[in-house]
Order: sequence, then structure tokens, then C-alpha cells
Amino acid sequence: MRSLLILLVVLVGFSGCVRKSKVPTAKNTTDPSIHQIVVEDVIQTSNYTYLKVSENGAENWIAVSKQEASKSETYYYNQELEMKNFNSKELNRTFETIYFVQGLSKEPIIGAVSTPSTQGKVATAKKEGISIAPVAGSISIADLYAKAADYAGKTIKMKGQVVKVNNEVMGKNWIHIQDGSGNSGNFDLTITSQDQVKVDDVVTFEGTISVKKDFGYGYYYDVIMEDAKLVK
Repeated sequence: MRSLLILLVVLVGFSGCVRKSKVPTAKNTTDPSIHQIVVEDVIQTSNYTYLKVSENGAENWIAVSKQEASKSETYYYNQELEMKNFNSKELNRTFETIYFVQGLSKEPIIGAVSTPSTQGKVATAKKEGISIAPVAGSISIADLYAKAADYAGKTIKMKGQVVKVNNEVMGKNWIHIQDGSGNSGNFDLTITSQDQVKVDDVVTFEGTISVKKDFGYGYYYDVIMEDAKLVK
């Protein structure tokens, strides 16, 4: 699997805010990793903004976490992830090539970093009032983090309340659950799945645990449950 975003971009946490630089003109933008684009078309969805853009005479599609964008406007970005044959279920459309962009700037970017930090994702806050006991055959989030190395590569069940959802990121839904427990400040579990849920749903998932998972693009997880399925 190609390394992400998300726009986690996440993605995930992917942020989508328009960043601003103090550079007054594009003439100061000499870093080849920085893209200067002009918007030709805008498609808004519930979670993402899809933009048809032109750059040096070439047309491409990019996607960024939902934000305001206008035709004929010029934007800049310096971190992207190329995806081939990406299908958007919401648009019922497959993009032959699309670039997921971490964020857009209305002004040129300076100090671009070629390798993004693995601390790029936005932390999920602990939700008060959640107290969910494990079901038969499952464990608590506290237990999972306390013994993460023991569970690495194993398929287990986890029950919790959905506190955050990002759908259709790299062909997966990214779901955060909490059960009220925690270990060493870790109280939130990220789950990737094809199944769809809503915030505040109480759910049980079964999936494979991965540890020290680095998707790139600033998204690193000490513990994550992958390819999970809802347990009825």
C-alpha cells in the first residue's frame, strides 16, 4: 500500500486550513518541490474539496480536506501523495490520477521540508463521559496500549464509542473509538475499515493490530487496527 495522507490526511486528521506565508511574491519561490497552481474547477463533498488545476500548462486533479476555494485563484502547496485509479464513492467517480495535498497556501511557501514530520496528524481529544466495558473476547484500549507488542499482528476485537470519522481516505474509512480507559496518555484507537459508522455510535470491530505504523506524509501510529470489520 502506498504511503499516505491524509489528508489524513488526513488525514484522519488530515487539517485542510489555508496556510499563509510572509513572502510577498511568487518570484521568491525557487524550491522545485513547491507547486504553484491555478484552479479551473471546484467540486465540494462532505469531507473533501476536489480541484481541477493547471500547473505549467498541465492539468491535474488534487484533493484537500474540505475548505473554500475559487475558480481562477492561485494557490501553492509542497506536500502531495499521488494516487492512481482513486475511486470516490461520494462522487461515483474514479480519478485516473489524483494528488492528495496536505494543505493549500494563498501565498508562496518558504522553508519547505522535503520529509514531513511523523508528528503531523492532529491529536483527537479525549471525550468525557465514555465508559464502555469490553465484550466477550475483546480487550480495553488501556490493555491494548499496555501490551501493544504482544498484540502486534494479531486479530482481536475492540468495543468503543465512535468519536471521529474520516471516510474515503485512500479507499478506507478512518474511525476513532474511545472506551473511557487509557494507558500513558493513550486513550484513542484509530481503525481502518470499509464499513461505515457515525460519530457517537457504540461499535465492536474485529481487525489486525499494527504497531509503529508509518504511513508517511506525517502520519505515524504507535498502535492502529487495520482492515477491520464491524461485529454485529
